[in-house]
Amino acid sequence: MFLMAAAAVLPSCGALFGAPAAAAPPCRGSRRRRALFPVEAMASAAQQVRAPRKPLAPPREVGRPVAHSLPPQKREIFESLNSWAADAIVPLLKPVESCWQPQDYLPDASSESFGDEVRELRARAREIPDDYLVCLVGDMVTEEALPTYQTMLNTLDGGVRDETGASPTSWAVWTRAWTAEENRHGDLMNKYLFLSGRVDMRQIEKTIQYLIGSGMDPKTETNPYMGFIYTSFQERATFISHGNTARHARRYGDAKLAQICGTIAADEKRHESAYERIVAKLFEVDPDYTARAFADMMRKKVAMPAHLMYDGRDDGLFARFSAVAQRLGVYTARDYADIIEFLVRRWGVADLTGLSGEGRRAQEFVCSLGPRFRRLEERAQAARASKDEAEFAPFSWIYDRQVQLI
Repeated sequence: MFLMAAAAVLPSCGALFGAPAAAAPPCRGSRRRRALFPVEAMASAAQQVRAPRKPLAPPREVGRPVAHSLPPQKREIFESLNSWAADAIVPLLKPVESCWQPQDYLPDASSESFGDEVRELRARAREIPDDYLVCLVGDMVTEEALPTYQTMLNTLDGGVRDETGASPTSWAVWTRAWTAEENRHGDLMNKYLFLSGRVDMRQIEKTIQYLIGSGMDPKTETNPYMGFIYTSFQERATFISHGNTARHARRYGDAKLAQICGTIAADEKRHESAYERIVAKLFEVDPDYTARAFADMMRKKVAMPAHLMYDGRDDGLFARFSAVAQRLGVYTARDYADIIEFLVRRWGVADLTGLSGEGRRAQEFVCSLGPRFRRLEERAQAARASKDEAEFAPFSWIYDRQVQLI
Protein backbone atom coordinates (compact mmCIF):
# COMPACT_ATOMS: atom_id res chain seq x y z
CA MET A 1 0.00 0.00 0.00
CA PHE A 2 1.11 3.55 0.53
CA LEU A 3 4.60 3.56 1.78
CA MET A 4 7.30 5.69 2.72
CA ALA A 5 8.41 5.23 3.48
CA ALA A 6 7.12 5.15 2.93
CA ALA A 7 9.21 4.13 2.95
CA ALA A 8 7.80 4.27 2.49
CA VAL A 9 9.40 5.93 3.41
CA LEU A 10 8.37 5.36 3.49
CA PRO A 11 7.61 7.07 0.70
CA SER A 12 5.72 10.23 2.88
CA CYS A 13 2.01 10.55 2.02
CA GLY A 14 0.09 13.62 2.64
CA ALA A 15 -2.68 15.98 1.88
CA LEU A 16 -5.32 16.79 -0.54
CA PHE A 17 -7.97 19.03 -1.79
CA GLY A 18 -10.56 21.60 -1.39
CA ALA A 19 -10.03 25.08 -2.66
CA PRO A 20 -6.34 25.64 -3.33
CA ALA A 21 -4.58 27.54 -0.60
CA ALA A 22 -4.17 31.22 -1.30
CA ALA A 23 -0.66 31.36 0.13
CA ALA A 24 2.27 31.42 -2.26
CA PRO A 25 4.10 28.10 -2.65
CA PRO A 26 6.99 27.70 -0.18
CA CYS A 27 10.19 28.45 -2.04
CA ARG A 28 12.19 31.04 -0.07
CA GLY A 29 14.06 30.92 3.18
CA SER A 30 15.76 27.98 4.85
CA ARG A 31 12.81 27.12 7.07
CA ARG A 32 10.38 27.01 4.16
CA ARG A 33 12.88 25.15 2.03
CA ARG A 34 13.25 22.35 4.58
CA ALA A 35 9.51 22.07 4.88
CA LEU A 36 9.23 21.26 1.19
CA PHE A 37 10.95 17.92 1.57
CA PRO A 38 9.14 15.06 3.30
CA VAL A 39 12.39 13.18 3.79
CA GLU A 40 14.52 16.11 4.97
CA ALA A 41 15.03 17.65 8.41
CA MET A 42 14.98 14.12 9.75
CA ALA A 43 17.71 13.46 12.20
CA SER A 44 17.73 16.93 13.71
CA ALA A 45 13.93 16.99 14.02
CA ALA A 46 14.04 13.65 15.80
CA GLN A 47 16.33 15.14 18.48
CA GLN A 48 13.84 17.78 19.61
CA VAL A 49 12.64 17.63 23.21
CA ARG A 50 8.92 16.92 23.33
CA ALA A 51 6.27 17.24 26.00
CA PRO A 52 5.12 13.98 27.64
CA ARG A 53 2.65 12.08 25.47
CA LYS A 54 -0.87 11.32 26.56
CA PRO A 55 -1.81 7.62 26.52
CA LEU A 56 -3.03 6.49 23.09
CA ALA A 57 -2.24 9.90 21.60
CA PRO A 58 -0.25 10.19 18.33
CA PRO A 59 3.46 10.97 18.80
CA ARG A 60 2.91 14.41 17.28
CA GLU A 61 0.11 16.90 17.14
CA VAL A 62 -1.89 16.90 13.92
CA GLY A 63 -3.64 19.92 12.53
CA ARG A 64 -7.33 20.47 12.94
CA PRO A 65 -8.79 18.33 10.14
CA VAL A 66 -10.86 19.84 7.37
CA ALA A 67 -13.71 17.63 6.15
CA HIS A 68 -16.41 17.64 3.49
CA SER A 69 -14.77 20.18 1.18
CA LEU A 70 -16.30 18.56 -1.91
CA PRO A 71 -18.85 20.96 -3.46
CA PRO A 72 -22.30 19.34 -3.65
CA GLN A 73 -22.43 19.51 -7.44
CA LYS A 74 -19.26 17.42 -7.68
CA ARG A 75 -20.93 14.42 -6.05
CA GLU A 76 -22.86 13.81 -9.25
CA ILE A 77 -19.59 13.31 -11.13
CA PHE A 78 -18.61 10.29 -9.08
CA GLU A 79 -22.12 8.88 -9.13
CA SER A 80 -22.05 9.13 -12.94
CA LEU A 81 -18.67 7.35 -13.07
CA ASN A 82 -19.81 4.24 -11.20
CA SER A 83 -20.36 2.22 -14.39
CA TRP A 84 -17.10 3.56 -15.87
CA ALA A 85 -15.24 2.35 -12.77
CA ALA A 86 -16.80 -1.09 -13.22
CA ASP A 87 -15.29 -1.32 -16.70
CA ALA A 88 -12.01 0.57 -16.22
CA ILE A 89 -10.94 0.10 -12.59
CA VAL A 90 -12.38 -3.08 -11.11
CA PRO A 91 -10.80 -5.27 -13.86
CA LEU A 92 -7.35 -4.22 -12.59
CA LEU A 93 -8.00 -6.42 -9.57
CA LYS A 94 -6.94 -10.04 -9.82
CA PRO A 95 -9.21 -13.01 -9.05
CA VAL A 96 -8.26 -14.52 -5.70
CA GLU A 97 -7.49 -17.90 -7.26
CA SER A 98 -4.87 -16.36 -9.56
CA CYS A 99 -3.26 -14.16 -6.88
CA TRP A 100 -0.02 -15.03 -5.16
CA GLN A 101 -0.27 -15.70 -1.43
CA PRO A 102 2.36 -15.19 1.29
CA GLN A 103 2.78 -18.92 1.72
CA ASP A 104 4.09 -19.16 -1.85
CA TYR A 105 7.30 -17.43 -0.69
CA LEU A 106 7.75 -18.88 2.82
CA PRO A 107 8.86 -22.21 4.30
CA ASP A 108 6.02 -24.73 4.50
CA ALA A 109 5.34 -25.53 8.17
CA SER A 110 3.63 -28.80 7.19
CA SER A 111 6.70 -30.05 5.33
CA GLU A 112 9.35 -32.37 6.73
CA SER A 113 11.92 -29.93 5.41
CA PHE A 114 10.47 -26.93 7.27
CA GLY A 115 13.35 -26.72 9.72
CA ASP A 116 15.93 -26.85 6.95
CA GLU A 117 14.11 -24.18 4.97
CA VAL A 118 13.98 -21.87 7.99
CA ARG A 119 17.68 -22.39 8.65
CA GLU A 120 18.42 -21.47 5.03
CA LEU A 121 16.29 -18.33 5.34
CA ARG A 122 18.09 -17.32 8.54
CA ALA A 123 21.49 -17.94 6.98
CA ARG A 124 20.65 -15.61 4.10
CA ALA A 125 19.20 -13.01 6.49
CA ARG A 126 22.45 -12.91 8.50
CA GLU A 127 24.09 -11.13 5.55
CA ILE A 128 21.58 -8.26 5.59
CA PRO A 129 22.96 -5.04 7.16
CA ASP A 130 21.12 -3.35 10.00
CA ASP A 131 20.33 -0.19 8.01
CA TYR A 132 18.60 -2.26 5.33
CA LEU A 133 16.66 -4.12 8.04
CA VAL A 134 15.42 -0.78 9.37
CA CYS A 135 14.05 0.10 5.92
CA LEU A 136 12.48 -3.32 5.56
CA VAL A 137 10.81 -3.10 8.96
CA GLY A 138 9.58 0.44 8.33
CA ASP A 139 8.03 -0.63 5.04
CA MET A 140 6.42 -3.64 6.70
CA VAL A 141 4.99 -1.58 9.57
CA THR A 142 3.53 0.82 7.02
CA GLU A 143 1.89 -2.05 5.15
CA GLU A 144 0.51 -3.53 8.37
CA ALA A 145 -1.38 -0.32 9.17
CA LEU A 146 -3.82 -1.28 6.39
CA PRO A 147 -7.00 -0.82 8.52
CA THR A 148 -6.20 2.91 8.61
CA TYR A 149 -5.98 3.15 4.83
CA GLN A 150 -9.29 1.41 4.22
CA THR A 151 -10.83 3.74 6.80
CA MET A 152 -9.39 6.74 4.95
CA LEU A 153 -10.88 5.62 1.64
CA ASN A 154 -14.22 5.10 3.36
CA THR A 155 -14.27 8.70 4.58
CA LEU A 156 -14.37 10.02 1.00
CA ASP A 157 -17.54 11.79 -0.05
CA GLY A 158 -19.22 11.77 -3.45
CA GLY A 159 -20.72 8.30 -3.25
CA VAL A 160 -17.25 6.74 -3.14
CA ARG A 161 -17.30 5.24 0.35
CA ASP A 162 -18.63 1.80 1.22
CA GLU A 163 -21.81 2.90 2.99
CA THR A 164 -22.85 -0.50 4.36
CA GLY A 165 -19.64 -2.51 4.52
CA ALA A 166 -20.88 -4.66 1.65
CA SER A 167 -22.04 -2.07 -0.87
CA PRO A 168 -22.27 -3.33 -4.48
CA THR A 169 -21.09 -0.03 -6.03
CA SER A 170 -17.95 -0.23 -8.14
CA TRP A 171 -16.12 2.17 -5.80
CA ALA A 172 -16.90 0.03 -2.74
CA VAL A 173 -16.02 -3.21 -4.53
CA TRP A 174 -12.67 -1.70 -5.51
CA THR A 175 -11.86 -0.51 -1.97
CA ARG A 176 -12.63 -3.87 -0.35
CA ALA A 177 -10.78 -5.93 -2.95
CA TRP A 178 -7.84 -3.51 -3.04
CA THR A 179 -7.60 -3.86 0.74
CA ALA A 180 -7.67 -7.65 0.44
CA GLU A 181 -4.83 -7.59 -2.09
CA GLU A 182 -2.79 -5.18 0.01
CA ASN A 183 -3.31 -7.29 3.13
CA ARG A 184 -0.97 -9.94 1.74
CA HIS A 185 1.96 -7.49 1.68
CA GLY A 186 2.23 -6.94 5.41
CA ASP A 187 1.51 -10.62 6.09
CA LEU A 188 4.39 -11.76 3.89
CA MET A 189 6.95 -9.24 5.14
CA ASN A 190 5.95 -9.82 8.76
CA LYS A 191 6.40 -13.58 8.52
CA TYR A 192 9.72 -13.25 6.73
CA LEU A 193 11.09 -10.92 9.41
CA PHE A 194 9.79 -13.19 12.18
CA LEU A 195 11.54 -16.22 10.69
CA SER A 196 14.75 -14.27 10.05
CA GLY A 197 15.49 -13.93 13.76
CA ARG A 198 17.19 -10.60 13.12
CA VAL A 199 14.60 -8.23 14.61
CA ASP A 200 12.77 -7.58 17.86
CA MET A 201 9.27 -8.66 16.86
CA ARG A 202 7.66 -7.43 20.08
CA GLN A 203 8.89 -3.88 19.47
CA ILE A 204 7.73 -4.11 15.88
CA GLU A 205 4.30 -5.37 16.93
CA LYS A 206 3.99 -2.49 19.40
CA THR A 207 4.87 -0.06 16.61
CA ILE A 208 2.11 -1.50 14.42
CA GLN A 209 -0.44 -1.24 17.23
CA TYR A 210 0.55 2.35 18.00
CA LEU A 211 0.39 3.31 14.32
CA ILE A 212 -3.06 1.84 13.71
CA GLY A 213 -4.29 3.52 16.90
CA SER A 214 -2.84 6.89 15.84
CA GLY A 215 -4.33 6.82 12.35
CA MET A 216 -3.02 9.24 9.73
CA ASP A 217 -3.50 12.83 8.68
CA PRO A 218 -3.42 12.91 4.87
CA LYS A 219 -5.35 16.21 4.67
CA THR A 220 -7.61 14.82 1.97
CA GLU A 221 -10.60 16.63 3.49
CA THR A 222 -12.85 13.60 2.74
CA ASN A 223 -12.67 14.87 -0.84
CA PRO A 224 -12.34 12.08 -3.44
CA TYR A 225 -10.46 14.32 -5.88
CA MET A 226 -7.79 14.79 -3.24
CA GLY A 227 -8.08 11.23 -2.02
CA PHE A 228 -7.33 9.70 -5.41
CA ILE A 229 -4.49 12.12 -6.12
CA TYR A 230 -3.03 11.14 -2.77
CA THR A 231 -3.33 7.42 -3.46
CA SER A 232 -1.86 7.86 -6.95
CA PHE A 233 1.20 9.48 -5.41
CA GLN A 234 1.45 6.98 -2.58
CA GLU A 235 1.13 3.85 -4.66
CA ARG A 236 3.91 5.06 -6.94
CA ALA A 237 6.06 5.89 -3.92
CA THR A 238 5.47 2.40 -2.55
CA PHE A 239 6.29 0.84 -5.91
CA ILE A 240 9.60 2.71 -5.94
CA SER A 241 10.43 1.86 -2.32
CA HIS A 242 9.72 -1.88 -2.61
CA GLY A 243 11.53 -2.01 -5.94
CA ASN A 244 14.62 -0.48 -4.36
CA THR A 245 14.50 -2.85 -1.38
CA ALA A 246 14.37 -5.73 -3.87
CA ARG A 247 17.56 -4.48 -5.54
CA HIS A 248 19.32 -4.15 -2.18
CA ALA A 249 18.27 -7.67 -1.16
CA ARG A 250 19.69 -9.08 -4.37
CA ARG A 251 22.94 -7.25 -3.77
CA TYR A 252 23.19 -8.78 -0.29
CA GLY A 253 22.68 -12.26 -1.71
CA ASP A 254 19.09 -12.93 -0.62
CA ALA A 255 17.36 -13.80 -3.88
CA LYS A 256 14.19 -14.95 -2.10
CA LEU A 257 13.80 -11.63 -0.26
CA ALA A 258 14.44 -9.81 -3.54
CA GLN A 259 11.63 -11.85 -5.09
CA ILE A 260 9.33 -11.02 -2.18
CA CYS A 261 9.96 -7.27 -2.44
CA GLY A 262 9.73 -7.32 -6.22
CA THR A 263 6.42 -9.17 -6.13
CA ILE A 264 4.97 -6.61 -3.73
CA ALA A 265 6.30 -3.79 -5.92
CA ALA A 266 4.47 -5.28 -8.92
CA ASP A 267 1.20 -5.22 -6.96
CA GLU A 268 1.78 -1.58 -6.04
CA LYS A 269 2.42 -0.71 -9.68
CA ARG A 270 -0.90 -2.27 -10.71
CA HIS A 271 -2.72 -0.39 -7.96
CA GLU A 272 -0.96 2.81 -8.95
CA SER A 273 -2.30 2.33 -12.48
CA ALA A 274 -5.86 2.15 -11.14
CA TYR A 275 -5.66 5.34 -9.10
CA GLU A 276 -3.88 7.23 -11.88
CA ARG A 277 -6.61 6.12 -14.27
CA ILE A 278 -9.26 7.54 -11.93
CA VAL A 279 -7.54 10.94 -11.76
CA ALA A 280 -6.98 10.94 -15.52
CA LYS A 281 -10.73 10.51 -15.92
CA LEU A 282 -11.32 13.41 -13.52
CA PHE A 283 -9.01 15.59 -15.63
CA GLU A 284 -11.08 14.58 -18.65
CA VAL A 285 -14.50 15.42 -17.19
CA ASP A 286 -13.59 18.20 -14.74
CA PRO A 287 -10.13 19.58 -15.58
CA ASP A 288 -10.32 22.91 -13.76
CA TYR A 289 -11.32 21.59 -10.34
CA THR A 290 -8.96 18.61 -10.67
CA ALA A 291 -5.99 20.89 -11.48
CA ARG A 292 -6.80 23.04 -8.45
CA ALA A 293 -7.07 19.94 -6.28
CA PHE A 294 -3.71 18.69 -7.52
CA ALA A 295 -2.07 22.02 -6.69
CA ASP A 296 -3.69 22.12 -3.27
CA MET A 297 -2.36 18.65 -2.53
CA MET A 298 1.16 19.63 -3.54
CA ARG A 299 1.08 22.82 -1.49
CA LYS A 300 0.26 20.81 1.61
CA LYS A 301 2.94 18.26 0.74
CA VAL A 302 2.26 14.54 0.51
CA ALA A 303 2.77 13.10 3.99
CA MET A 304 3.58 9.41 4.26
CA PRO A 305 0.76 7.27 5.68
CA ALA A 306 3.07 6.11 8.49
CA HIS A 307 4.12 9.62 9.54
CA LEU A 308 2.67 9.02 13.03
CA MET A 309 4.86 5.95 13.57
CA TYR A 310 5.86 5.33 17.22
CA ASP A 311 7.40 2.38 19.06
CA GLY A 312 6.62 3.39 22.64
CA ARG A 313 9.97 5.14 23.02
CA ASP A 314 10.95 7.32 20.08
CA ASP A 315 8.66 10.18 19.06
CA GLY A 316 10.97 10.85 16.10
CA LEU A 317 10.94 7.26 14.83
CA PHE A 318 9.48 8.08 11.42
CA ALA A 319 12.01 10.85 10.84
CA ARG A 320 14.88 8.50 11.69
CA PHE A 321 13.51 5.71 9.52
CA SER A 322 13.05 8.15 6.62
CA ALA A 323 16.61 9.43 7.07
CA VAL A 324 17.99 5.91 6.73
CA ALA A 325 15.85 5.30 3.64
CA GLN A 326 17.11 8.57 2.13
CA ARG A 327 20.76 7.67 2.80
CA LEU A 328 20.41 4.17 1.30
CA GLY A 329 18.47 5.41 -1.72
CA VAL A 330 15.40 3.34 -0.85
CA TYR A 331 13.14 6.40 -1.01
CA THR A 332 14.56 9.88 -1.45
CA ALA A 333 13.71 13.51 -2.03
CA ARG A 334 14.71 12.92 -5.65
CA ASP A 335 12.06 10.21 -5.88
CA TYR A 336 9.50 12.70 -4.55
CA ALA A 337 10.37 15.12 -7.36
CA ASP A 338 10.31 12.29 -9.91
CA ILE A 339 6.80 11.31 -8.85
CA ILE A 340 5.51 14.87 -9.21
CA GLU A 341 6.96 15.15 -12.72
CA PHE A 342 5.67 11.70 -13.67
CA LEU A 343 2.11 12.55 -12.60
CA VAL A 344 2.20 15.92 -14.38
CA ARG A 345 3.14 14.07 -17.57
CA ARG A 346 0.75 11.16 -16.98
CA TRP A 347 -2.22 13.48 -16.59
CA GLY A 348 -1.17 15.93 -19.32
CA VAL A 349 -1.38 18.86 -16.92
CA ALA A 350 0.86 21.13 -19.01
CA ASP A 351 -1.44 20.70 -22.02
CA LEU A 352 -4.71 21.61 -20.30
CA THR A 353 -6.67 24.44 -21.92
CA GLY A 354 -9.80 26.40 -21.11
CA LEU A 355 -8.99 26.69 -17.40
CA SER A 356 -10.17 29.46 -15.12
CA GLY A 357 -7.65 31.96 -13.77
CA GLU A 358 -7.37 29.90 -10.60
CA GLY A 359 -7.00 26.74 -12.65
CA ARG A 360 -4.19 28.25 -14.74
CA ARG A 361 -2.34 29.31 -11.60
CA ALA A 362 -2.69 25.78 -10.27
CA GLN A 363 -1.42 24.39 -13.57
CA GLU A 364 1.65 26.65 -13.54
CA PHE A 365 2.38 25.78 -9.92
CA VAL A 366 2.39 22.00 -10.27
CA CYS A 367 4.33 22.12 -13.56
CA SER A 368 7.10 24.13 -11.85
CA LEU A 369 7.41 21.91 -8.77
CA GLY A 370 9.65 19.15 -10.12
CA PRO A 371 12.58 21.38 -11.14
CA ARG A 372 12.20 23.37 -7.93
CA PHE A 373 12.43 20.25 -5.77
CA ARG A 374 15.47 19.08 -7.71
CA ARG A 375 17.32 22.32 -7.05
CA LEU A 376 16.51 22.12 -3.36
CA GLU A 377 17.61 18.48 -3.19
CA GLU A 378 20.93 19.36 -4.82
CA ARG A 379 21.52 21.95 -2.10
CA ALA A 380 20.47 19.52 0.62
CA GLN A 381 22.75 16.85 -0.80
CA ALA A 382 25.67 19.25 -0.78
CA ALA A 383 24.90 20.15 2.84
CA ARG A 384 24.84 16.49 3.82
CA ALA A 385 28.14 15.86 2.06
CA SER A 386 29.78 18.75 3.92
CA LYS A 387 29.01 17.33 7.37
CA ASP A 388 32.15 16.43 9.29
CA GLU A 389 30.65 13.54 11.21
CA ALA A 390 28.01 10.94 10.50
CA GLU A 391 24.95 10.82 12.77
CA PHE A 392 23.75 7.58 14.33
CA ALA A 393 20.70 6.51 16.32
CA PRO A 394 19.50 3.28 17.95
CA PHE A 395 16.40 1.46 16.65
CA SER A 396 14.35 -0.66 19.02
CA TRP A 397 13.31 -2.83 16.06
CA ILE A 398 16.84 -4.25 15.93
CA TYR A 399 17.49 -4.46 19.67
CA ASP A 400 18.71 -0.85 19.93
CA ARG A 401 21.65 -1.35 17.62
CA GLN A 402 23.01 1.92 16.21
CA VAL A 403 22.34 2.80 12.57
CA GLN A 404 23.76 5.68 10.56
CA LEU A 405 21.17 8.32 9.72
CA ILE A 406 23.12 10.78 7.55
